[in-house]
Amino acid sequence: MAGPRGAVPVLLVLGTLCLRGALLQPPPGMGEARKPFFERFRRLEEQFRRFQEVTLTRLQEIAGNFNVSYNIDAQFERLLDQQGRLEASANETHAALRGELGLLHARTETLRKRARKLGAQVGALEESWRRGERDGAAEREGRQAALANVTREVARQGADAQALLAGQGALRRALEGLQEALKSQGSRLAELEEQQLRRPLRNEVLLPGPLAAAHLRAQEKEPEAAGGPSPTLRKLRAKQRQGRRLQQEAGRVLAQARGRGQPGGPPPGQAGPPQDTEPGPAPSLPPPLQALQEEPPVTAEAPAGEALPKAPRRAGTVCNVGAMLVFPPNASTASFAAFATGFRAGLLELSLCSWVRTSAGYLGTILSYATEENDNKLVLHGRDAPPRDSVHFVIGDPAFRELPVGRLLDGGWHHACVLWSSLQGRYWFYVDRRLAAVGSGFQKGYEIPPGGSLVLGQEQDTVGGGFEPSEAFVGLLAGWALWDRALAPGEVSAIATGQGLPRGAILTLANVSTLGGALRKVDCACLEHCW
Repeated sequence: MAGPRGAVPVLLVLGTLCLRGALLQPPPGMGEARKPFFERFRRLEEQFRRFQEVTLTRLQEIAGNFNVSYNIDAQFERLLDQQGRLEASANETHAALRGELGLLHARTETLRKRARKLGAQVGALEESWRRGERDGAAEREGRQAALANVTREVARQGADAQALLAGQGALRRALEGLQEALKSQGSRLAELEEQQLRRPLRNEVLLPGPLAAAHLRAQEKEPEAAGGPSPTLRKLRAKQRQGRRLQQEAGRVLAQARGRGQPGGPPPGQAGPPQDTEPGPAPSLPPPLQALQEEPPVTAEAPAGEALPKAPRRAGTVCNVGAMLVFPPNASTASFAAFATGFRAGLLELSLCSWVRTSAGYLGTILSYATEENDNKLVLHGRDAPPRDSVHFVIGDPAFRELPVGRLLDGGWHHACVLWSSLQGRYWFYVDRRLAAVGSGFQKGYEIPPGGSLVLGQEQDTVGGGFEPSEAFVGLLAGWALWDRALAPGEVSAIATGQGLPRGAILTLANVSTLGGALRKVDCACLEHCW
């Protein structure tokens, strides 16, 4: 709007100049005198017209530029509105994108944790597979060595059998000679007794029957009182002593023959060498040897002031067991045993032993120790899912090892012990005193923290709960005990043979404070008498 207003004064000035020029035109006589002036004036008019044209052109350009500028302002305002809307939309999109990125980050972290856990499990499975391969190679080597030992033992037993056969032949010949000697001695004794009876006595007559024998014994005593027995009696007594010695020697030889095996036969479990002749009837023993063989055993009596040694325990009896937990026959999350307090101090080593009996076809959970930080600080559990012949030994989830328990699933009593030491991460698993699994590098330097929740028979997914029926124990647990050290092999064997618990057990079934569901705790002196 400033351009047209400024052009009006200019036009007024130009109009004034034009009017003035017309008034100043000279009269007719003065044309020639003023001709140069008009020429200059025309030139000025010509210049002014050009100036007007240029001015109008410029004014038109300014007016056009003003219209363009007005349109640009409107467009700029529209662009500013669009920019505001775009900024609001961009802010909303950015906020939504940030939320989605947060969710994606959380899911990525979850997937990363699962990947680490799966990687650890895969690594543990690979280690278990390699360990199984090594154990299999060691077992094969052990079997080959055992087969070689059995072969050598069979050869030695064969040599012993041949030596025994030779000794039995010599024994048979010695017994036959002994029988002949006893017969000859008996005949000579009979002759000597008959000669003694036929000797004339001093002015006395032999009495018949028992009176004669009593009279003869009285006569035998008279020479002894007079100065010693007669030579005949001395010979008789010497022969009797020799006969008793022969009987004792024959008894000793018979006892040795019984200890080695049946007379004339090979040792148990081995076939004897082929015989050239058919076996004949067994030689009959002489009457003194028969009497010795049929003599009843003598019961030993302790001297006065001494006690008899304890009789050996009946074979197969395992005592000094203590208490026993009887779980119901059906898997239930209600049946569990809990301790009032967990471990009072951290564990760098442990030993867990128990007698186990189950007919469920899988072992279930023996022990579960959970804290607020981790519900699998210490777990020994299986489940009703393949593979059922193994359990997981977990220390600080997700680290675990698989232990073979196929021997425990036959429905009979078995003794199981699992030991662990953080010094080298070594662990041992014993079943019925035999080492079933061993390894190292398992949670080396780790410490099981105190103050957690300890439960028997159920696996905790949360502290004190989160049980699953498929992981429940079904059967009997007897003599359960836990130590804060690694037991020696001799101590494990002593527990399995019923010699009682070693020193230093920090928890036993006597410390159980809660019994859940139909679970019962009973006393169990000896396993065979408990159930």
